[in-house]
Amino acid sequence: MLLNLDIETKIIGNKPLFHNLAFLVEQGEKVAFIGRNGVGKTTLFNMISDTDNDYEGSVQLQKGTRLVATAQEHHDVGQLSVIAYVLANLPEYQKLSHIIETYPATMGDNTRKIQTYSDALERFSELDYYNVESKIIENLKSYQITEAMAQAPLSRLSGGQKRFVELVRVEQAVADLALIDEPTNHMDYAAKAAFIAWLQAARQTVLVITHDRDVLDCVDKIIEIRDGRAITFKGNYSAYLKQNATATTASMNDYEIGMRTLDNLHKQIMWARSRKPSWHGTADQRNPFVVMENRLQKEHDHIKTSLVKPTFWIDRESAEGLGQKASENYAKYKTKNIRILKTRADAHTHELIRVEDLQLGYDGKPLFDTVNFALQHGQRLQLVGRNGTGKTTLVQALVATSKEVRPETLITGSIICDKKLRLSVYEQEIDPGLTELTLATAIERIYRTLDLNITDEQVMRLMGDYLFDPHQDGGLAIRQLSGGQKARLQMIKMLANNPNLLILDEPTNHLDLPSIEELENALAQYHGALLYVSHDTHFVKHLGGEQLVLKTASAI
Repeated sequence: MLLNLDIETKIIGNKPLFHNLAFLVEQGEKVAFIGRNGVGKTTLFNMISDTDNDYEGSVQLQKGTRLVATAQEHHDVGQLSVIAYVLANLPEYQKLSHIIETYPATMGDNTRKIQTYSDALERFSELDYYNVESKIIENLKSYQITEAMAQAPLSRLSGGQKRFVELVRVEQAVADLALIDEPTNHMDYAAKAAFIAWLQAARQTVLVITHDRDVLDCVDKIIEIRDGRAITFKGNYSAYLKQNATATTASMNDYEIGMRTLDNLHKQIMWARSRKPSWHGTADQRNPFVVMENRLQKEHDHIKTSLVKPTFWIDRESAEGLGQKASENYAKYKTKNIRILKTRADAHTHELIRVEDLQLGYDGKPLFDTVNFALQHGQRLQLVGRNGTGKTTLVQALVATSKEVRPETLITGSIICDKKLRLSVYEQEIDPGLTELTLATAIERIYRTLDLNITDEQVMRLMGDYLFDPHQDGGLAIRQLSGGQKARLQMIKMLANNPNLLILDEPTNHLDLPSIEELENALAQYHGALLYVSHDTHFVKHLGGEQLVLKTASAI
């Protein structure tokens, strides 16, 4: 046993987060943590790494365990080069390097220092630190961090690139336990493949927060944080789906029995209460109907107190295989998911956008080879390419042209938009102009910017449809929202003007499994055209469509 966690209570503000949450992790296991947005997965990692110890309970690590965790902030290390930052976090590297670099000039005939120096050389070689810089550079290249970028200050990298550096730091660390939070967000297909290959080969124990189903397919155990507790499922994602469907069906049955029992007890209590006045016994006798009512009421109160509705979620395919009774119960009790408004179908199918012999670039240098494609109602097109090949530039050019603005990156070719085109983009980043607004005000601003009317009541309904609490979340500033909450706000923005062409940029990032599935279901009902970027193979399989592969111009 490497980790034994048993949390009696964890409270944030006035909100109970965990209650009797417990699990074990064995040496060498690859464990994924899943759960709805906001259930406390990142908080749990902070507790394991001892950066949060405000809780009742215990987190026991095997003595001597070396732990490494991906960092979220880099304020104090921004001026370090990327390589220096990774090296500084390698166990023993700094100490051994200092001895090897400084002792030869000072040790002379000091036998103690000579022995320390000799031991350091041996340990440095044992950890393969003589080759570590070249290994780090190669590792960074798999995430498209060039050697020049690796030698530059960490502060020059984008947020996504810093996430990749964190992965390299974890991968290179000689640690017993690695904690990794949402590793594949912002990754292209090659970087994701490199991470999964590392995960499968890693000897250390790895705990990873993720809803990426490709990563979930590669773990030994899945721990779901649900209703303040931890539920452990042995095996990978496929095994989880089967076990979860069975366990959830049983839980629904137990809950249904409990509800029926309460209903029957209530009826009996009402009957006993109605019969009390009709009893005409002697003064020294207790009214049997009073005795019955009190006994039944006590039993009713006990069951009602202990019967708490669990969270019920079963994946789409498993839900379709439920029997009639279980299916009816699931429809009644299932966890609330986002409700995406269905879009209108245009009366006639016609071409919305056409791209002919297009090349885009900067300073006259093309990013990718010439591309040609067209999109009609109902068509799906997956945009494929490594980060930096011009996917975002292409999207920006399509958006600019739809607004009758000539793209600044246009080198050759043309983009032709239908007059009835209503294009909308799902973006990774929130509009900076919205970050200081409250959620309710931001939704209203989104609609007003599109010249769309919206009432306070409609704003409240929208928040509820997208799993926000209108009263608690409506007054939060956008910068205070979690990644999953921001993703749901982007979905509100994307669908506000009833678009007939959607452009989706990694829409499953930050969404939990039920929300991903709900998005897939909604897009399956979508009548317009879709151009999307996604490296979630499950999502791609569900949406389908043709592929448009962008290749860098130099590779042609």
